[in-house]
Amino acid sequence: MSLNSVRPWRNIYRRESRKIHVGSVAVGGDAPISVQTMTNTLTHDVKATIAQIEACAEAGADIVRVSCPDEASTAAMKEIVRESPVPLVADIHFHYKRGIEAAEAGAACLRINPGNIGAPERVREVIKAARDNNCSIRIGVNAGSLEKHLLEKYAEPCPEAMIESGLSHIKILEDNDFHEFKISVKASDVFLASAAYQGLAEATDAPIHLGITEAGGLTSGTIKSAIGLGNLLWMGIGDTLRVSLSADPVEEVKAGFEILKALGLRHRGVNIISCPSCARQGFDVIKTVSQLEDRLAHIRTPMSLSIIGCVVNGPGEALMTDVGFTGGGAGHGMVYLAGKQDHRLDNDKLVDHIVELVEKKAEEIEAQEVPGIEAAE
Repeated sequence: MSLNSVRPWRNIYRRESRKIHVGSVAVGGDAPISVQTMTNTLTHDVKATIAQIEACAEAGADIVRVSCPDEASTAAMKEIVRESPVPLVADIHFHYKRGIEAAEAGAACLRINPGNIGAPERVREVIKAARDNNCSIRIGVNAGSLEKHLLEKYAEPCPEAMIESGLSHIKILEDNDFHEFKISVKASDVFLASAAYQGLAEATDAPIHLGITEAGGLTSGTIKSAIGLGNLLWMGIGDTLRVSLSADPVEEVKAGFEILKALGLRHRGVNIISCPSCARQGFDVIKTVSQLEDRLAHIRTPMSLSIIGCVVNGPGEALMTDVGFTGGGAGHGMVYLAGKQDHRLDNDKLVDHIVELVEKKAEEIEAQEVPGIEAAE
């Protein structure tokens, strides 16, 4: 019996959408919600760009977007694509020829912004290049770059204008018998983005890419994205996402997974349940959790760990986690395994011992997984 059948209030019923592919990654349909990010290196710096893509992939990124603003960037894409461990989306703005070049260089997807790529005939040329090179397309509508006629019609960026923009470009793709596309309607305003996405979800069965664009720095941007994306995901909207932060792209990947993990939509790595700490704590909770997050970052196997400072909530939380530690007194606490008290542990041995237990548990879970970790997601 599944957890959701016992607790139906935890269910999220995802919107039905068509399934497409970004390289080897399925997007939409019954595929897991994928996590994307974007490089911020100069794309023509092949070594730096590949290194950043590899770091993002190690953090769990399913897809990475790479900006292609000039010929030097699209020229570099062939080598970058060859070395990348994940499918790449070429980000195209203003010059449609960059899209054609990127498709020919092996990009798995082209992201085009309808408001600034040019006339419909240029979009058609990009469509042909995508089809000829087995490349999907993301229609990327952005509140900050809507078409002039829509701004004149609606006076300002609004959900109706963004939806109309997106649907008009869907029509261009479909009129050209191209259906391997997904779509986004991003805004930096959470209310605007949410309303646009809800309207879009009702108007098309295309896979939807979620994002709150220009969300801000690491802390503020993560919070804004968690509110906006979390709300939409809770409603079942969204097939792939990016948390847009003025921070290291690896942090975007981490934030994306944490949002999905909080909603039970993806399960990757250790989910640490910890208390904020108070005068009752039997050990330094904040320092311990920080050390454990760093030491356990390499674990990809889905599992749970509770680190609670005292016995008020500690035993209860430990009942629901794979591994747990609850602070006690006199310099030691209690270790829980699979929800049951197992042994006492001195605080000064806490971090090393918990890491050892988590790694052992991960090995046990991996040995049972067929075909692998991603199947659990």
